[in-house]
Amino acid sequence: MHRIEKLLEDRILFLDGAMGTMIQKHKLTEEQYRGERFSDYAHNLKGNNDLLSITQPAVISQIHKEFLDAGADIIETNTFNSTAVSMADYHMEFLVDELNLVSAQLARAAADEYTAINPDKPRFVAGSIGPTNKTASLSPDVNNPGFRAVSFDDLVATYKQQATALAKGGVDIFLIETVFDTLNCKAAIFALLEVKDELEIDTPIMISGTITDASGRTLSGQTVEAFWYSVSHAKPLSIGLNCALGADQMRPFIKELSDKAWCRVSAHPNAGLPNEFGEYDETPESMSKVVGEFASSGFLNIVGGCCGTTPEHLKAIIERVQSEKPREVPVLAV
Repeated sequence: MHRIEKLLEDRILFLDGAMGTMIQKHKLTEEQYRGERFSDYAHNLKGNNDLLSITQPAVISQIHKEFLDAGADIIETNTFNSTAVSMADYHMEFLVDELNLVSAQLARAAADEYTAINPDKPRFVAGSIGPTNKTASLSPDVNNPGFRAVSFDDLVATYKQQATALAKGGVDIFLIETVFDTLNCKAAIFALLEVKDELEIDTPIMISGTITDASGRTLSGQTVEAFWYSVSHAKPLSIGLNCALGADQMRPFIKELSDKAWCRVSAHPNAGLPNEFGEYDETPESMSKVVGEFASSGFLNIVGGCCGTTPEHLKAIIERVQSEKPREVPVLAV
């Protein structure tokens, strides 16, 4: 049994918050995104947050440490967009291996530093695997519904490249997150199973989908229950939801996962819904109250935050949730 599985039997574990939100607080310039190495690069790089693991590693390390100071058990690598598919927007596909390796090493160093300080509270690194900016199930062209901007095989290749570098960087977990298209997720699962076999590793997989609105469906049209059954063959460490919705809007869907899933359940909601300025208004106090009710209702095994959540949000969540018992995982009848 993986060490993290043993801990999950005893208590709820805490995931970190929003890397992007924390990066935005630094108000970095185009020149800072470029750093010295890419000072003459032919394309704009501001907004390529994953690149900061190379050009501004101190900023990324500091963000990891702020979430660890708040009490995070699991920190995510700065690799949400570190695939060849997504990096094509910046003409930086050639950097994918390095981005994932360096980002994993930064998170690994921070986690190990805090584990050494308090061995009774080990810290873990989750390799963040985002959905990419393309969908395998839907056409981006309304006039050509049969067109696909990316194929299943393309996605498998790009995810396999990412996962291999994350594994070499020392991640403890693979986190497939913000899944809006289950076919993309299935490509990621296929890739991860191949990487685990080839590298002879037994790294657990977390899967987290995103519900796009109050309809309770993913962008590709699945209900929460259908999404779970579509990916359950991966035998994940956890299934969960993140992004898109604030904590209070997420409740019925987390409950449904809790009722149906025979693995652990995670939630890392946004700090409310974005306002007209694209910012998030939910306070640490209000968010922790809602998430605390999830825990006291027996829905949760892992909890953290997505867009808009800061170390202050995470600290408030931990203070409210840490005394709650983890959700009991049902035994699958065979």
